Amino acid sequence: MSTQQIASRLVELCRQQQFEAALQELFSDDAVSIEPHATPMFAKETMGLPAIIAKGRKWMSMVEKIHDLAISTPLVAGKAIAVTFTWDITMKERGRIKMEEVGVYQVKDGKIASEQFFM
Repeated sequence: MSTQQIASRLVELCRQQQFEAALQELFSDDAVSIEPHATPMFAKETMGLPAIIAKGRKWMSMVEKIHDLAISTPLVAGKAIAVTFTWDITMKERGRIKMEEVGVYQVKDGKIASEQFFM
């Protein structure tokens, strides 16, 4: 897949809230996920697809309801993809929040090799 095809597929799956399917289909086995900062629940860096999938499951287990999720058209430059996510969610222990983040993805050998989030 080209970087543009990967970007389009990533956005398609995320808009359908098929986050784990996106990971399994598009990410390399040795991918890295980088958060803006470490928290008591999540490390700053998560390495390897199984650990990234587990992180995603843990985050989704904390979500009570997704009220709205807006995902931008991806911006592609070379092997890089940038996407904005605007969440309106109810967290089980924090209540309803609105959150915006930018996801930046690096593609290598036809798979996403890294993702990094900025808020």
